[in-house]
Amino acid sequence: MKRAKKQANTSPAVDLMVLADTVERFAGKTVVILGDFVADAFQYGDITRVSREAPVLILRHRESQIVPGGGANAANNLAALGARVIPISAVGDDVAGDWLVNSFREKKVDTSGIVRVKGWTTPTKTRFLAGWAHTVGQQVLRVDYEPGEPPPEVCRQKMHQTLATRIKKADALAISDYGFGVAQPNEVRRTMAALKRDIPVTLDSRYRLTDYARAGITAATPNEAEMEALHHTAIGRNLAELRRCGAATVAEMKLHSLVVTRGRDGMALFQPGEEFIHIPVHGSNQAVDVTGAGDTVLAAYTLSLASGASPLEAAHIANIAGGLVVMKRGTATVSHEELLEAIRDAASETTA
Repeated sequence: MKRAKKQANTSPAVDLMVLADTVERFAGKTVVILGDFVADAFQYGDITRVSREAPVLILRHRESQIVPGGGANAANNLAALGARVIPISAVGDDVAGDWLVNSFREKKVDTSGIVRVKGWTTPTKTRFLAGWAHTVGQQVLRVDYEPGEPPPEVCRQKMHQTLATRIKKADALAISDYGFGVAQPNEVRRTMAALKRDIPVTLDSRYRLTDYARAGITAATPNEAEMEALHHTAIGRNLAELRRCGAATVAEMKLHSLVVTRGRDGMALFQPGEEFIHIPVHGSNQAVDVTGAGDTVLAAYTLSLASGASPLEAAHIANIAGGLVVMKRGTATVSHEELLEAIRDAASETTA
């Protein structure tokens, strides 16, 4: 009888203490992050009644909150994990832009690579959360404020000149492309072609992953929905289709590794010439809030590679970091201490 073809490898065991040692090396690593910085705003309110004007809830405002989102969230996670972060981005000369720059200054992050663009709108995502007194608020509405066009050419040239300079002494480059025009594949391609040494170059691109082919990208961290859109397909439980999409992306982009995040199904790791590896979700598969989880995965995976981890080890570290952050509400970070404690706790459980 012909044996059925194996669909995927279950992740081989990794030495959790090796993962812990890798996380210990995060401190002191320098990571340049190029990408779209977003302000994530949260408006919290208590439900008072249904409006007589329309069938909508009336909320009594309780509090407002702004946190770094998009590429800024990835930068924030890198800093929380212990890296020396060099952000390169553009923000408007508006309130949201002021807040983002000041939030990084307060964390002692070098903001000289963040260009202020006069008349440009800082991308802002405002979420409205409604709840009763003493209950957890649920998101009922999101309003996005977006720039009408990419930053001006002179600003993009300035950012990529900064990239060409700062990358020379960096341990890794992370690119967070949310589609607002900060990262340009051709400019990344020229910068990496001129670099005389090899470093990990990771990419999280929402809309144009393969535009970065031949741009020196070594690893990418798309989610499953982005892979489906890229390959005009549906994956779901079809692991054969997941394999096809992952292998095609690795081949087209000449990647050293590809991590596809799959929500409650964990993540899949692809490497050239190898069967893909399934890594189960870390912790509970009932996420509290997935907002910004991909930024945490990008940060942890990049920093792990920069610290000498293999793609498999880096994927496990990123999977643990992602599992921790989705248990927090809103756009959040995972600290170096939290990640290290989670790895050590897992190691204790396996030896108990």
